[in-house]
Amino acid sequence: MARFGYFLSCEEHGPIELVEQARMAEQAGFDCLWISDHYHPWNDQQGQSPFVWSVIGALSRVVSLPVEPAVTCPLVRTHPAVIAQAAATSAVQLGGRFRLGVGSGEALNEHILGTVWPEASVRLDMLEEAVQLIRRLLTGDQISHRGRHYVVENARVYTVPEEAVPIDVSAFGPQAAETAARIGDGLITMAPDAGLVERFRRAGGESKPVAGGLKVCWSADRREAVRTAHRLWANEQLPGELAQILPSPRHFEQASQLITEEQVAASVPCGDNPDEHAKALSAFVDAGFDAVYVSQIGKEQQGFFDFYHTNVLPRLRG
Repeated sequence: MARFGYFLSCEEHGPIELVEQARMAEQAGFDCLWISDHYHPWNDQQGQSPFVWSVIGALSRVVSLPVEPAVTCPLVRTHPAVIAQAAATSAVQLGGRFRLGVGSGEALNEHILGTVWPEASVRLDMLEEAVQLIRRLLTGDQISHRGRHYVVENARVYTVPEEAVPIDVSAFGPQAAETAARIGDGLITMAPDAGLVERFRRAGGESKPVAGGLKVCWSADRREAVRTAHRLWANEQLPGELAQILPSPRHFEQASQLITEEQVAASVPCGDNPDEHAKALSAFVDAGFDAVYVSQIGKEQQGFFDFYHTNVLPRLRG
């Protein structure tokens, strides 16, 4: 049976709010937590970007749910050796309830140091080397490494968990899905794409978990929910590789002017119809996903959790 988790949005909420939402998610009956890792929000309306590793430490003290960053980018902004140390500490704090989600990132977050933003094929190659390096460091052994993209000298992570940390890899296209199958312990993707799941399975991910996520906007007033979703997350409807190459929130705001409220209403479950919400999550289950994470857009968090606890999660599990 699929698990249903809550997706904490570091782009939209501050650290105190995120910890409180995690507590509410557990009380509402969610099985697990994702948390995004961003240096910038996608736009100024979202308006937040707390440091994800600090928030994960706080989460370990207030919930008993598994936690996973979905996803962190160990390529440019943060060296994989540093990600390895952060992941090891999080895994120890969470006592085996931690998975590391990694991906090839977006210019929005990764360009901030003034370095070159590589093309997609290079980023995938960097990701593969980064994952190998992280796995070696998570053993607690001292290592030195001189690869195509990264150098590490005499590095050892002393605080490591007793068990290996599973590393899930984000993918949105066929090449990335095959890379995820080869180097990852699971697949992360953000659309109920059965073809992508099948490609991942055929490339070596037969027994590995597949997880996906989506955004919704619960409100008793559907029209207001659509307006909220459009104001805060119109960027989700941008096509192609724009999400990977646009460098600043301002650029996303400019591009998002092309997205209408009608487009958002057609793509994002809005309002208080439990069947609509359940159908959107069930699409992932029907596509072969093992876990589905949902994120509530906007400030009506308690109402969302009450709604899902009473009206949506029982439908999904019944």
